[in-house]
Amino acid sequence: MNLTLKVWRQKSTSEQGKLVEYKVSEISEDMSFLEMMDVLNYKLIESGDDPVAFDHDCREGICGMCSMFINGEAHGPNRGVTTCQLHMRSFKDGDTIYIEPWRSAAFPVIKDLMVDRSAFDRVQQAGGFISVNTSGRTLDANAIPVPKEDADKSFDAATCIGCGACVATCPNGSAMLFVSAKVSQYALLPQGQVERKERVLNMVKKMDEEGFGNCSNIGACEVQCPKNISLDNIARMNREYLMASIKPEN
Repeated sequence: MNLTLKVWRQKSTSEQGKLVEYKVSEISEDMSFLEMMDVLNYKLIESGDDPVAFDHDCREGICGMCSMFINGEAHGPNRGVTTCQLHMRSFKDGDTIYIEPWRSAAFPVIKDLMVDRSAFDRVQQAGGFISVNTSGRTLDANAIPVPKEDADKSFDAATCIGCGACVATCPNGSAMLFVSAKVSQYALLPQGQVERKERVLNMVKKMDEEGFGNCSNIGACEVQCPKNISLDNIARMNREYLMASIKPEN
């Protein structure tokens, strides 16, 4: 396959970026998208140019690091996959492919396709944890009965890998799908009840402080989430937030 790539190049957060055109040839349809980017970078290095900076780690769809906006879609045209799981057979010979970083005020560009997603870490730190009894009289987690329906819903929410596709694809730059997945993960389990009210209040507050937008029920986040996190989690978080906000009468 011979392809034309329009890649976002930006030296740093403080500098302006632009799309730069590159040509790549002899790309196998069995390559992953990141392998194709490797081919481009080898070509750039051999010619003495600066390679394209992009995040990646496991290349197995687990870590969520490989975040790219491809032809206007988070992680590319396929559904339920990350960029590293996207293969070049999803494109045609002669195609022009636009490759950009996540677009969000809360995710400033570090360099080229790399963005700073530490805002997600700070939201997690605000409430994404549970109390653990370390007195020596701890109770085995497996000894606590959990209804299967609740366990399944909690597990589904826990599959969120924090890649930020929901933020990038939302016209409001909302992190509601991410935050609601983390809130739901614990709210559905007995172990998460101790901080239940404080958790949702603190995480939503931190989300707002980080500059993420609000949800307006467009639904693009669910469509382009590589782990198919459901919008049901946002509804659950809204209920959790409402109940936590109600002050008991004296």
